[in-house]
Amino acid sequence: MEGSNTGAETIQALYEETARIASVYPRVPLNEVLSDLIEAQDITFVQLEGRQKPAQSKDLYVLAGVLSLMLAKASHDTGDPQSAMKQARTAAICADQAEHPGLMVRVRAQQSLMAYWAGWTSEAARYATAAEGLAEHSTGSGAVWLASQTARTWAALGDGEKALHTLNRAEDLRAAVEPDDLDGMGGLMRFAPCRQAYYEAETRIWVPGEEDQAKQSAQRAVSAYESAHEQNSDDWAFGDEAGARADLAFAHVCLGEVEGAREALAPVLDLPAQQRISGILRSVMRVHEPLRRPEYTGSAVVRQLREEIETYAQTPAAAITAGR
Repeated sequence: MEGSNTGAETIQALYEETARIASVYPRVPLNEVLSDLIEAQDITFVQLEGRQKPAQSKDLYVLAGVLSLMLAKASHDTGDPQSAMKQARTAAICADQAEHPGLMVRVRAQQSLMAYWAGWTSEAARYATAAEGLAEHSTGSGAVWLASQTARTWAALGDGEKALHTLNRAEDLRAAVEPDDLDGMGGLMRFAPCRQAYYEAETRIWVPGEEDQAKQSAQRAVSAYESAHEQNSDDWAFGDEAGARADLAFAHVCLGEVEGAREALAPVLDLPAQQRISGILRSVMRVHEPLRRPEYTGSAVVRQLREEIETYAQTPAAAITAGR
């Protein structure tokens, strides 16, 4: 009824749908939410082509940016980093048009994350450092996300000292965080403490001598995700819990605790194909690397675990969502 003149009711409806998708996305297979996500983005951009007050245009750009950011994650989850980066650039343009530092910080963190998993670590560092100045503003938990992502990027680049220093900065930001409007959406837009513990473990597994600390951080993350799942909290994310379990398994292997690694990884290997998103597959395959060390030669248990990992990785979620 509002037609081409976008009104408050239309924007509120779009906000509620965007928040619903942000909340449910981390908890369900991608094929259950992708169509709704695409439709919501289409509608939002159509509304931007109409007429509205300046304040409402800003609201629409924020929503378009959030939806584009989630579509970038969807492409990333299906192993298509090139498309993911294109969609993230759209999100960045929307954040700039909306003059919303909290959204821009989250976009840069997501861009850095996607480059990190694609193996483009220098590119990941560039995106992470691009928004450091913005993180000093009121950007909610997005600032904690950016610092945590920056830490694991430095660790992957071999600068363990800088990585551990940045982890401490993330802790300081957590203590001082003031939730912003995007935190209110929950789910993907809120960088929960359990996710921060996962990123800490992910950082420490790259740093020589940090295996015990990585194991402790990963166990803390797994326990927090298990609790969030039991409480049906939208802080729970099956992908991040799987990543934390894979990091725990990696730390166990590095410490010579193969049975512990097998126990940690078992729930991940039991995930159905539609939940085998790109980040999970890469986390699981990383465990495969230390299992090939000379000290494990001849171990039947290790050989079986390697074979289970290889079989698991042969059917990614992209095979299920292709064509949607």
